[in-house]
Amino acid sequence: MPTKSKTSPAPAGKPAKARPAATKTGVVTSDSRDKSRTVVLEFLTQHPKYGKFLKNRTVLQVHDPANESRKGDLVEVRPCRPVSRSKSWALVRIVEQRSRTRVEALQTAVENV
Repeated sequence: MPTKSKTSPAPAGKPAKARPAATKTGVVTSDSRDKSRTVVLEFLTQHPKYGKFLKNRTVLQVHDPANESRKGDLVEVRPCRPVSRSKSWALVRIVEQRSRTRVEALQTAVENV
């Protein structure tokens, strides 16, 4: 007697839909390595008994093949296949560039006046 598989194949003529990977947003805290960034994701959780909100964080090692992000930038990352022992996240895009130095900020402010 043949056994039924628990996964059903995709209907004929239609490819199986891949679920889009969930992206997360965090801040780059280190950009000293080539093609690698350290990104911190901060979030709040509520204590189960006392109800106090606690600040937690997750530190991710992110692959940045173009070396385009800098320390302080707000970036969007997604999970990917492991690139190395510690890197299994990839940079999607830079949401906001916060890495400008004070000198650059003052120069643009002076130019706009």
